[in-house]
Amino acid sequence: MATQPAYSSKAPSRAELDALPGVTVVEFGTDWCGYCQGAQASIARAFAPHAGLRHLKIEDGPGRPLGRSFKVKLWPTLVFMRDGAEVARVVRPTGAAEIADTLTSL
Repeated sequence: MATQPAYSSKAPSRAELDALPGVTVVEFGTDWCGYCQGAQASIARAFAPHAGLRHLKIEDGPGRPLGRSFKVKLWPTLVFMRDGAEVARVVRPTGAAEIADTLTSL
């Protein structure tokens, strides 16, 4: 699945995410967040060699149950999952290398 251009306001349930096979990266943030906007180029560069990777961009905020279930506090937060279990997390990435290193470790 390719990187989505905008954060989706429709989030899957936690049970649906936990049931996904393989590697999934869930990115929490909002379209109006300056940190999120600033990180998009680095995120795109890091994901470029992984075109088939499932990458879900989910809009987060107060009262959003999916973000709360992952205890997201800062945006953007990238949660790396394998077979429904969180294996790594990058919060407010400062460059593509930080994300690429995490992807390589999967």
